[in-house]
Amino acid sequence: MHRSRQRRMLTMTEGSLVKNILIFSLPLMLSNVLQVLFNMSDVAVVGKFSSDANALGAVGSTSTYVALFTGLLIGFGTGVNAIMAQRLGAGDEEGAAKVAHTGFILSAVYGLIISALAMALARPVLVLMGTKEQFLDGALKYVYIYFTGAAGSAIYNYGNGVFSADGDTKKPLIFLAAAGVTNVLLNLFFVIVCKMSVDGVALASTISQWLSGVLILIAVLRVARPYRLRPASLRLDMRIARRLLVLGVPAGIQNAIFQVANLFIQAGVNTFDPEVVEGNTAAVNADSIVFELMAAVYTGCTSFIGQNYGAGNRKRMLQSYFVALGYSFVFGLVLGLGIYFSADLFLSIFTDSPAVIEAGRQRLSVMCLSYAISAFMDCTIAAARGLNKTIIPTILVILGSCVFRVFWVYVIFPLGGTTTLLYLLYPVSWTITAIAEITYFIFAYRAAARVLKHGKAEL
Repeated sequence: MHRSRQRRMLTMTEGSLVKNILIFSLPLMLSNVLQVLFNMSDVAVVGKFSSDANALGAVGSTSTYVALFTGLLIGFGTGVNAIMAQRLGAGDEEGAAKVAHTGFILSAVYGLIISALAMALARPVLVLMGTKEQFLDGALKYVYIYFTGAAGSAIYNYGNGVFSADGDTKKPLIFLAAAGVTNVLLNLFFVIVCKMSVDGVALASTISQWLSGVLILIAVLRVARPYRLRPASLRLDMRIARRLLVLGVPAGIQNAIFQVANLFIQAGVNTFDPEVVEGNTAAVNADSIVFELMAAVYTGCTSFIGQNYGAGNRKRMLQSYFVALGYSFVFGLVLGLGIYFSADLFLSIFTDSPAVIEAGRQRLSVMCLSYAISAFMDCTIAAARGLNKTIIPTILVILGSCVFRVFWVYVIFPLGGTTTLLYLLYPVSWTITAIAEITYFIFAYRAAARVLKHGKAEL
């Protein structure tokens, strides 16, 4: 590698963490937001331009369901990111190559499996959620078309994990920007020019997912780094495969668990009038934006801790956690307040109905003041992932953010039956889960520090 290239590479094992984590996170923030725009532009275009009166409700009814399976795809990519970061931090070029080749094969297969599952479970799950009859057919059509692009999305998340582990978050941003612009233009073309509706925006998303996957795959095939993908070397390393599955699948499940709980919350939302359902659909887009911006810092937390764990730098591991936690808390607070004070303007992007805007404002009044709380939970989970710990954090998420939320929906919510009481379960469950996750991370970090004190980490 040329020296000029070395100077341009972001270094995770030395230098200012405050500066480097921010530099790492900013391109990834833009990348994550563009990924959110895939679905957001679908909602905005059908809400504004479709002649089908049920199109907004149909697409909106799938938001939680789509996020559930998308979370599984993203989670596997974070597993690739964590293990690749550890190999690079340890200077293990052969190991990095094995992670790249094994990770690609598993990611492609994983994407196909997710596609099949999402399509097969769509009708029973959407019916279980209480999706209104007038929205059901359109929602199913959207899901069936959208998830033909799942394998493309899996490949993109694999490539994103590989490059991010090496401190390169600009390439994923460029590729996703191209796909995001394509998605918006195709949405407008299919809906306005071709007079399509739900099927048009779903097709646009599928094409965009494949575009982002193909672009990042070409980059991995051409990059002059140890993880360059070589078709002749494509084979599974069973030891690496087990590590990827043990780390990546639970990470995906962690993401999906939140959405499983949200399925029950959506069922609670569906007990209200259609205007409340559509208002909730519009307001959920704020969650997506804020959480994905904060998620960029969580990826940084995993990458920096992973590389420093591989390099045996105990002090810097803990410092990386605190810096990432500080950034994610501040971003959640500032973004939440910004959306809170511009709620009507934000909601008007998706609908012109005063009743729908009012319903959306009710959700934002709770959520926008609570986003910062989630940083303590999610950043701690990301930190544990950098130490190869995912099983216990996943169990804690299931208990604190799934079981507790279901309890709230069926026991606490009926006591008042208001949307505000329903939405309050978010900050309450985040607080409970954060306390448990931080307690576990203290033990996990101390155990890792003892291992490093007596030698190198087992990667």
